[in-house]
Amino acid sequence: MKIDFHFHLEEGSYSLAWLNRTGLALERTSRNHSNHTERNSRSWIEHITRSLARRMKEGCYSEDWVTRYLEQGRKKGIQKFGVVDHLYRFYEFKAYYEQFMVLDDSPLGRIQREWLDLVCTNSIDDYLSGMRNAARFYDELSIGVEADYFPGSKDTLKALLQPYQLDYIIGSVHCHNGLRFNHLDPQSPFTNEDPSTLYRQYYQTVIEAIHSGIFQFMAHLDHIKVFNNRPPEDELLVHYHEIAAALNVTQVATEINTGLVYQHPNMEICPSASFLTILKDYDVAITLSSDAHFPDEIGTMLDEAIQLAIEIGFKEIVYFKNKQRLTLPLNSSTDIPLISLAQ
Repeated sequence: MKIDFHFHLEEGSYSLAWLNRTGLALERTSRNHSNHTERNSRSWIEHITRSLARRMKEGCYSEDWVTRYLEQGRKKGIQKFGVVDHLYRFYEFKAYYEQFMVLDDSPLGRIQREWLDLVCTNSIDDYLSGMRNAARFYDELSIGVEADYFPGSKDTLKALLQPYQLDYIIGSVHCHNGLRFNHLDPQSPFTNEDPSTLYRQYYQTVIEAIHSGIFQFMAHLDHIKVFNNRPPEDELLVHYHEIAAALNVTQVATEINTGLVYQHPNMEICPSASFLTILKDYDVAITLSSDAHFPDEIGTMLDEAIQLAIEIGFKEIVYFKNKQRLTLPLNSSTDIPLISLAQ
């Protein structure tokens, strides 16, 4: 069985590059692609322009946009889908990020404030309404959110999420001391930070999130490696065992996320193969995720992820409905080399 339980419908901030990427996704997932005249012709660009205009008017929660993901996924053999959006996309949670992120008048604070203002453009009610409409026609679709966890945020986040009926909630840690890891500022404050201290504090936050009782599974457990500045392997192994033990005790699952591989150059799967091996030793449940942000990305490299999981010894994968964990057998009919996932 193949599932994709972590994909997104939109992500700002909005730029000409974003518009171009959205147009490319529309072209790649067009249902009338064979009827188009030659690429780069005037009629072709008129078609793309009309498609973009409709996409911008209807928004990312429209039936057309989410259906593109599901149709593409079905073509790739995906049988269960889990759609999420980041909480920072929703007005209802903006104050949460304002409470825990650095948004002051410092240079980084101003950059992060601008980012939050640009990406927080929707209501969670619109998201849930659109996804529930899609789920009427695709019963294999589960609806969730991806929630950033900050040290000490447990009670606030739990109260904010309580009113919403969701199939699952993904926990993730994207920040350290109120600053985002994948910040675009070239003068990253993390560049010169001691990696041992940085990783220790990061994994302390991940463990706190695991024990919060909020999440059905944790996303991209070693996402912090985007810095490519790691402590010694023996230190990492200690962290991996601590995380695996916490997931085992709480019965919180995690994912094999291929997003880092195809979205960032020279990166490995998340979590790494060595981390996955330890997770297997602790009988931690896993799901599969492409972390797609456009419909043509859904399912990317999941065959490779399945093959890696089988090599390590996993026998099943999990998915969620109404916050209940369900299992499916893990099998593969492909023979795919693992080098692309484990650098």
